[in-house]
Amino acid sequence: MAKLKKKYTEGASRMYTTRNRALKKLQVSLQDFRRLCILKGIYPVEPRSRKQANRGSTKLTTFYYSRDIQLLLSEPLMQRFREHKTFLRKLQHALAKDDLTRARAMDRQRPTYTLNHLVLERYPQFGDALADLDDALCMVFLFATMPVGAEQQLSQDVAAECRALAAEFQHYVVHARALRKVFLSIKGIYYQAEIQGTPVTWIVPYQFSQRVPDDVDFKVMATFLQFYRTLLRFVNFRLFTGANLAYPPALDAAMDDGGAGLGADADGSEDPAVAQRMQTLGAKIQALVASAPAAAAEAAPAYEPAEAGDDESAPGVFSGHVVFLSREVPRSSLEFVLRASGARVGWAGAAGSAYAENDRLVTVQISDRPQQGHRFLDREYVQPQWVYDSVNAGRLLPTAAYLVGQPLPAHLSPFVEYADGDYVPAEAAHASAHGFEGEVAHLQPEDRDHASDTEAEAEAVDGASADESESDDEVDARVEKQYQAQLQAERAGVPFSKAAPAPAPAKRARKQRQEAEDQERQQMAISMLSVKKRRAVNRAGAEAAKRQKDIGKLKARKAQLAKK
Repeated sequence: MAKLKKKYTEGASRMYTTRNRALKKLQVSLQDFRRLCILKGIYPVEPRSRKQANRGSTKLTTFYYSRDIQLLLSEPLMQRFREHKTFLRKLQHALAKDDLTRARAMDRQRPTYTLNHLVLERYPQFGDALADLDDALCMVFLFATMPVGAEQQLSQDVAAECRALAAEFQHYVVHARALRKVFLSIKGIYYQAEIQGTPVTWIVPYQFSQRVPDDVDFKVMATFLQFYRTLLRFVNFRLFTGANLAYPPALDAAMDDGGAGLGADADGSEDPAVAQRMQTLGAKIQALVASAPAAAAEAAPAYEPAEAGDDESAPGVFSGHVVFLSREVPRSSLEFVLRASGARVGWAGAAGSAYAENDRLVTVQISDRPQQGHRFLDREYVQPQWVYDSVNAGRLLPTAAYLVGQPLPAHLSPFVEYADGDYVPAEAAHASAHGFEGEVAHLQPEDRDHASDTEAEAEAVDGASADESESDDEVDARVEKQYQAQLQAERAGVPFSKAAPAPAPAKRARKQRQEAEDQERQQMAISMLSVKKRRAVNRAGAEAAKRQKDIGKLKARKAQLAKK
């Protein structure tokens, strides 16, 4: 007789487990379980059949993979959490008895733990950490600008660490010239940098007074922030050491207190020990080459050390320009973008500026005031949007549309990817026509006035081609008629491209018949599909029709605005 199988030991009921069963198995509280799942990267899942996964019950609950819960049993953090709870219980007992001496001694021996092993466990390769860096940067930059308070679970030390980590990452982007895209949105400023071939995108809030919402669970966000701080510290260390920079970067306390921003750093200086070795390396190589045979000397060129302070890897969009920032513009964002694109920056109203407003080396001044009290004739006065649009375009844009007091052009997002049939703004089509290498593909501007000469000639050749169904006499008559029309157009001074005749009626009729046959064939093919596939095809057609309707509304709205 075969052995009877136990119920709920195979299939979905074994693969998934509920949150209550996980809590009983781990013997932890719900708060500690949430922290463990966030730190370990374990998230709820949705089984294909909730009834089978929940052992026949249809009650709403949260499911996890059973193997993930099994891994938590061997997690060292669980023991650290238990030790911390025991410590808190003893500390409360000492405070309740007014034993302050014992309480102070216990507080000095407060148990601590680190998350270094979790970073190494979740990201075995450095490329994995870079691919998952977007959320970490967004969280760190957010808490770097938030007010300190108990409600936000944010202490002064944590906020200072977030600001330091954000500044370190910005210093590396400036050093490596890795900034690729910038977009100013309502939420904040989106940046995208390319680090070792991996695009990293993050958002930075505007520097306004933040209103802290009441419906946000900051305890959960603080747990995420705890792990992201450790991750970003690992990433910054790897990036700085890979670029031969000292980590953490040296900081001038006086300039930082004076509001120097990125200028408070010692220009990403190299490690002094490494720099000293690099200075003597050239002489050692030359001595080795001189003692080697002549053939070896020809094969090994002399080593030339890099110039001091030349830490940029590639020229940027603003290389060779000195840009001065007026008092009213957002200095922190513009300084980061300009320095990451190769410019030298000066500013007004703060310490650490290398250039004064009256310096003759300044070529461009960024201002947001419609009228200037004093103008220097040897520089351009432009609005801040010119900087961001130039970075997105990959080249210096003409300053005529961005002069102070002028209405600005549309600030288009560089993250939008246009496909066939989408509405393409005229500014995006114009940028693509002038060599913008972005994610804009298959541009078809709706306001194109006339076709190019090549397209017109191609249309003329197509119109003049003989129809296969026409006889020889009809072809000769049509060619003669076309020749006479071209002679009349030439006498009237009309260019040949504009005088090309329309397609013959026979060709138009054949094209209409072909379209009708294709549509009938398509309808027949759809009718032969199953009901499920037919609904999917009809749904896709409805979505395409709705998209075309929305595009028509956008074009009509643009036409109304153009009339005004």
